[in-house]
Amino acid sequence: MDVLVKWLGHASFMVKAKEKTIYIDPYEGSYTEKADLILVTHSHHDHCDTTKINMIRKEDTTIYAPSDCVSMIGEKVKSLKPGDQAVVGSITVEAVQAYNYQRFRSPGVPYHPKGLGVGYLITVEGKALYHAGDTDFIPEMKRLRTKNLDLALLPSGGTYTMDTPEAVEAALAIKPKMVIPMHCWDTNPKEFQKAVETTSQIKVVTLKPGQHITLQ
Repeated sequence: MDVLVKWLGHASFMVKAKEKTIYIDPYEGSYTEKADLILVTHSHHDHCDTTKINMIRKEDTTIYAPSDCVSMIGEKVKSLKPGDQAVVGSITVEAVQAYNYQRFRSPGVPYHPKGLGVGYLITVEGKALYHAGDTDFIPEMKRLRTKNLDLALLPSGGTYTMDTPEAVEAALAIKPKMVIPMHCWDTNPKEFQKAVETTSQIKVVTLKPGQHITLQ
């Protein structure tokens, strides 16, 4: 069964497989389809836009978000801590670490402290996807190499997350079959693509908002 992955912009994605629709970090883009599953990496507005969430949620939509998002989103929100897994129908979700240790809002205060947010491993129709959330290249990422990822969604814009050189390091450490750079800001994703593809067998796909790929 094919899995469609659409980049909506920023860190927002829609994943479709077997008539199930998953949204990750609803914020940018067009939201015309209702969600079966919503995954929020952390509570910052550009990842947890409650207007978009309310637009796509149904009575039976499952929502996973860190605990500090619950008061923002409302009832029927579940939380996963790093290492926790959940099964939603035929979809498996696992939360993993995501944090800054070298990017700071003020001295000693990271933009994304450890414990604020998570990344997600998603297994659907036999395909393994990783959405890193807002994070630096952290040691825990190296363990993901054993997950045989089909696709990694990695931030590369710097300031609040990995910059391009770090995202390249992360891709080479994780070794997915394919990578899509996200959260790029004003950086050139083609530089990320060139650096990864000239040093590995990993395929890099650079999308414009609204474009998609299909994992077969």
